[in-house]
Amino acid sequence: MTKTEKSAADPAISDRTGCPVSPEGIEVLASLSPDFVADPYTAFRRLRERGPVHQVLGPDRGVVWLVVGYEAAREAFVSPQLSRDWHREYRQPGWTPPYALNMLGNANMLMSDPPHHTRLRKLVAQEFTARRVEGMRKRVQEITDELLDGMTADGARSADLIEAFASPLPMIVISELLGVPGLDRAAFHAWSNETLAPTSPEAEKEAYEQIMPYLAGLIADKRENPGEDLLSALVHTVDEGGDRLTEDELVSLAFLLLVAGHETTVNLLGNAVRALFAHPEQLAAVRADPAGLAAGLVEETLRYDGPVATTTPRIALEETEIGGVRVPRGAIVLIAMAAADHDPEHFPDPEHFDVRRSDARSNVSFGHGIHFCLGAPLARLEGEVALRTLLERCPDLAENGEPGEWLPGMLIRGRRELPVRW
Repeated sequence: MTKTEKSAADPAISDRTGCPVSPEGIEVLASLSPDFVADPYTAFRRLRERGPVHQVLGPDRGVVWLVVGYEAAREAFVSPQLSRDWHREYRQPGWTPPYALNMLGNANMLMSDPPHHTRLRKLVAQEFTARRVEGMRKRVQEITDELLDGMTADGARSADLIEAFASPLPMIVISELLGVPGLDRAAFHAWSNETLAPTSPEAEKEAYEQIMPYLAGLIADKRENPGEDLLSALVHTVDEGGDRLTEDELVSLAFLLLVAGHETTVNLLGNAVRALFAHPEQLAAVRADPAGLAAGLVEETLRYDGPVATTTPRIALEETEIGGVRVPRGAIVLIAMAAADHDPEHFPDPEHFDVRRSDARSNVSFGHGIHFCLGAPLARLEGEVALRTLLERCPDLAENGEPGEWLPGMLIRGRRELPVRW
């Protein structure tokens, strides 16, 4: 069956969008890459060879306009015609947005447009500073050492790297940064997985119903008993004009920092180690000079197999042009950073993993423009410290069987388990 025949045979294509859609021209991602979740890069390459923007049917979002070219992605990131605010500009009521968009509203920076976004970013940025992040380097190193001590204790020679190291490290770091006391690691990891890569609508809903009241209670405590942590600072931040974050904004922001700041770093670490295992010559190079190549390893992992494959949805406010392609008003647009960072027009030999690649830092894994990830410096710091120390402490690190299943969906990219030995 051809792509067009498959589309025409599937009436759910128009049902998922809530508006009439001609099957002609709709690319079915599963037909371009049979196991799209495990290997989206084959589908992205085939699309990119035909142009930078395509209307596609994905595994979890229905029909969307997918941006796969590097320059087109940078253009889309800064386009004022692509809105993040679903509650203000939603154009297709028959298309059900992800649960998070309804649950979180537009109270955080991820889901708002200027001038509301500008106001939120200003209030947060005055507390979440580069100086505060850099001041955590010593503590990140201490946490890394403590976790590796535990992983290698009593002569242990194998572990699930995700469970023992990659997941608890960013969880402890972000929890301490925000002032979250004694959060249960297993429960939190389950919450963050389900909110960003849900296994079912019911599990996603249950995770939000547990984490949001927890965060509201935490903020109430910070209001009465402030500490030196970032969340206390945000609760009590007032700008020169007397503006401050509302209760809804604080809860939504705490969710964004806590969950997004954890899950993305988990998969940055896991994806870096998997990439090294798949490229023995690169693993040998980093083993020989972990301190010198750790930063390059982080940047090349972000480019080659970053932890976030696509953005959350944007809405076209008016008919607009992206990469020379006309996108209709009301279209749902996803920017595929994973595709853009493999564009040979910007990255020569993009399928080659090279920790010494000179242009790797120009990756768009953290976005571009006003929505550039506020937590990027912290993620880079954690990645450099963790990967350098891991390979210094465990120079014989190697695979120990097949990794666990892939996280579902198009947003987060990573494995649930990563068995290793040393």
